[in-house]
Amino acid sequence: MNTGLQVFDTLSEDLRREALTHASYTNEDREGGPNNERLEFLGDALLGAVIARVLFVACPNATEGDLTRMRADIVCGEALAAAAERLDLGSQLIFGRGEELAGGRSRIRNLAGVFEAVVGAIYMGKGLRSTETFVRRSLKVEIQRVVNDGVPVDPKSALQHLCQARWHSAPEYFTVSEQADSPEERFYVEVRAGDRFLARAYGSNKREAQRRAAEHACNSFKDNENSSYKDGYLESPENHMKELSHYESRARA
Repeated sequence: MNTGLQVFDTLSEDLRREALTHASYTNEDREGGPNNERLEFLGDALLGAVIARVLFVACPNATEGDLTRMRADIVCGEALAAAAERLDLGSQLIFGRGEELAGGRSRIRNLAGVFEAVVGAIYMGKGLRSTETFVRRSLKVEIQRVVNDGVPVDPKSALQHLCQARWHSAPEYFTVSEQADSPEERFYVEVRAGDRFLARAYGSNKREAQRRAAEHACNSFKDNENSSYKDGYLESPENHMKELSHYESRARA
């Protein structure tokens, strides 16, 4: 038993199963019971409220904007996925066969989602006090880092704040192409906010490519603010399609 999940393990079997059941399972098995999407929705709202209160008390001199950015950094997908990994939630997820074969247990979105669902389940089964305790303990690393050091001004965090302020939508990163024989430019990653194309970039690993794509998008926010919002693009997709064609031609060579 993971000690961080003690309160979760005392919930009813039905509630625990619902929190751990990915939508792919119920999509493949109509008699598989409810999935965790409703609990995920509830947990997302609870996380925002709990972390807001923690920061309000811990950072009395922080402005509203500072608190908003700090909260966003703590409850972002990567942070929640890291907490889920510490709790070993990925190994307990119940997937459909397709998502399982596609590597769903290690996907940031799935890990962050199951963490939110567990928060929602604890609230439904044990109430707010137990939920606050679980959130504080599970996100202790992220909370202490932000309270002590503030939000790092890295491109991905900056882009997240810009997208949420402009469109109320978080950026998402997709691997467009991968070239095994080019170590410095192995991954080609695209970043989007909803259906809006933002930027693409190369990197020796996915994290570096994502950081560079976020940096390009942030720069485009600054340089092309007025014209970009009219058509929903930050950077020209035509330019990036040329880059991708060049990249893929090198990969085939």
